[in-house]
Amino acid sequence: MASGIDPAMKMKSLQNNTVHVISLGCSKNIVDSEFLLRQIQAGNLRFIHNAEIIEAGTVIINTCGFIKDAKQESIDTILHYVQAKKEGLIDRLFVTGCLSERYKKELESEIPEVDRYFGVNDLEHVVRHLGIDYRKELKGERVLTTPGHYAYLKISEGCDRTCSFCAIPMIRGRHISKPIESIIDEARHLAGKGVKELILIAQDLTWYGTDLYRKQMLPELLNRLSDMGQFKWIRMHYAYPAGFPKEIIRIMKERNDICRYLDIPFQHISNKVLSNMHRNHSKDQILELIDFFRNEIPGIGLRTTVLVGHPGEGEKEFRELLGFIQDAKFERLGAFTYSEEENTFAAKKFRDVLSEKTKQIRFGEVMKLQRSISRGINSKKMGNILNVIIDGKEGDYYIGRTEADSPEVDNEVLIKKSDGKLIPGNFYNVKITACEDYDLYGEVVT
Repeated sequence: MASGIDPAMKMKSLQNNTVHVISLGCSKNIVDSEFLLRQIQAGNLRFIHNAEIIEAGTVIINTCGFIKDAKQESIDTILHYVQAKKEGLIDRLFVTGCLSERYKKELESEIPEVDRYFGVNDLEHVVRHLGIDYRKELKGERVLTTPGHYAYLKISEGCDRTCSFCAIPMIRGRHISKPIESIIDEARHLAGKGVKELILIAQDLTWYGTDLYRKQMLPELLNRLSDMGQFKWIRMHYAYPAGFPKEIIRIMKERNDICRYLDIPFQHISNKVLSNMHRNHSKDQILELIDFFRNEIPGIGLRTTVLVGHPGEGEKEFRELLGFIQDAKFERLGAFTYSEEENTFAAKKFRDVLSEKTKQIRFGEVMKLQRSISRGINSKKMGNILNVIIDGKEGDYYIGRTEADSPEVDNEVLIKKSDGKLIPGNFYNVKITACEDYDLYGEVVT
């Protein structure tokens, strides 16, 4: 976001009780913002979320502080609204979330124009500084900022893993599971709002329940959510590979509402790099898991994430990673480059010797390879009839997704508006007629 203010935005709202909440970063931040919006709503304040035009008395920026690019986006956004405040377009500016939690003192010193900085667990304090009462009875209630037919459900907070490159445990703290009954209540609330697709998120889904119940309880939670019979799709994000509870796959096979989709970030394949990353699993264990998933559920959609440029990744290790991606042919893959995060094990132990140029070249090679893999997978779907949920419309097309696609991060199915009126949130059988690297085109069939 640019630091200058568009002249068209120079329209100070006459309603100074309007609160503009801006969510940056991941889906977990979105959920945090949704809880905040519900409190604002209960306090009878007008609110907007991620709007393009400034028309608020108070702006609250929910920041991300995970990696360098995300931190820069957060800082740029803060500076943008500092400028808006200087120009009299807003009255107050609050900053919350991961960046504020991690760098509060530095931010207070370097950007003092912000009225107040809050940490990740300061929801009650944010609400009170808006001049309204914090309502405990609203626990679990949210204002959805996603399309009404899907929602994220955060089942735990924090992380006990010790990945050398990751600052999340320093920001979010130790792993804390929500009680199952609390999650079921929240899911029931979402179903009552019309949610058809429930997306389970956490820093580490597979560790769910180990603190409260002394064992991994994700399988039990999936059964309980499925037993509700209120969701068409239940999707899982961020399953850690080490200690993966294989019972999940049995449940996925038995329950039609559990998506045949798994987001499991392997990060690398070189044993040397995995060791430096403190990932607690080996190349052989990764390969065994992938074989297990695909043998048990042919056609399962596997999404993974890889990190390029971590200390220890030489040319040999990078070529090994490319070979792994080529052989595994993940249905979905994301990548990011290593950035040295202060106070992490990697920052203390290793020198970041690779240039940013080299990291970007490697990132480009990974994504070029994945584009080719994705096109190959898509081309095999030509002529197939797939069940598709419609998210909305854009230009001349309705935009939908298959069971193998999560919103925002995965592929889409495009259907011409001229084919008839489609309703967002409804499911349709779609015959695939064309494909691109990442997207499919189709027509509704009856």
